[in-house]
Amino acid sequence: MPAVQRPAVAAVLALSALLLTGCSGGGEEAGGGPGRERGTAASGEASPGGKASPSQRGDASVPPDKGAVKVTGTLTENLKSPWGLAALPGGDLLVSSRDEGTITRVDGKSGEKTELGSVPGVAPGGEGGLLGLAISPDHGTDRMVYAYFTTASDNRIARMLYDEKKPAGEQLGAPDTVLRGIPKGTIHNGGRIAFGPDKMLYAGTGETGDTGLAQDKESLGGKILRMTPDGRPAPGNPEAGSLVYSYGHRNVQGLAWDEQQRLWAAEFGQHTWDELNLIKPGGNYGWPEVEGRGDGDDASKYVNPVAQWRTDEASPSGIAWAEGSIWMAGLRGERLWRIPLDGTKAAAEPQAFLTGKYGRLRTVVAEGGAKLWLVTSETDTRGEPEKGDDRVLRLDVK
Repeated sequence: MPAVQRPAVAAVLALSALLLTGCSGGGEEAGGGPGRERGTAASGEASPGGKASPSQRGDASVPPDKGAVKVTGTLTENLKSPWGLAALPGGDLLVSSRDEGTITRVDGKSGEKTELGSVPGVAPGGEGGLLGLAISPDHGTDRMVYAYFTTASDNRIARMLYDEKKPAGEQLGAPDTVLRGIPKGTIHNGGRIAFGPDKMLYAGTGETGDTGLAQDKESLGGKILRMTPDGRPAPGNPEAGSLVYSYGHRNVQGLAWDEQQRLWAAEFGQHTWDELNLIKPGGNYGWPEVEGRGDGDDASKYVNPVAQWRTDEASPSGIAWAEGSIWMAGLRGERLWRIPLDGTKAAAEPQAFLTGKYGRLRTVVAEGGAKLWLVTSETDTRGEPEKGDDRVLRLDVK
């Protein structure tokens, strides 16, 4: 299926958006800056990004300064407010609808869609609703699917038995809540969940606009949480009996592990800087005391990001690791960022792809090797949907 080319927005519309959004820094895509503008850069063209520190290169395992992205096809389209994406054993995908509260299975070859059912209790609104999905590491035997979602009172994580032998629309069992009490708000609900190489469940949460929650270790807001599959604090967490793995976050929506099993996270900034962070157990990432890189006392008290971007170039959501790089989906930035890694540092400047071609980009998932799945996000009330939106794209990267 041919790629959809999107026209640039006229200057008058960009000016109108600027006047409407101002510098409130409220929502995830707003980022505190001017309104979203359509980009016109060609696929693969690098855009100015954060000043990632280059390292000495020469090791053949370090990716080159310049990468490449090829969209090899559209797997499926006409999705409504897609948010979470998780790959089943065998290659099919599960996708959540933030606003409709449903989970749909997408055939990994044909793109055929089958709705599994709705998640009871989802209360969509603002940036909340049915958000991240994760597949149990023991799915072959327990058939469990995990979901992070907003209710009338909180954000929570539940697991559901997926029985594909039942009729379409009735294949999800009743939710078994493993964690409740994550703060909710109109904005900054976090929502990404993923099982790590250690088979523990990780969750990125937001501070709901109440900035003090990020530094409060007693709160589950503004954190990365680490738990057992049944929601208990994981063994080896920085503080025994606590779910908190790292803190001082504004709104984490991207989680991924590299080949050395290091955890990386993408985070929304407010007025100035979005971040890619290497997560250290017990690390304080500074919000709201610092946004982006700190210096002086801040540099010693808080963990600095590995890379950072102006908020109008990113507003990052999902991330994935492939071919020696982190790949980061941008909402307001409407582009896919590549951050080549040399161990724990950036090996070169971040590089932008697909700028403006598919609109807002929500989630990116590694398929294996040099292949990625990429989910667009034009139908979630903040986009400008066109025919076929939203869609799951298949990428080859290097």
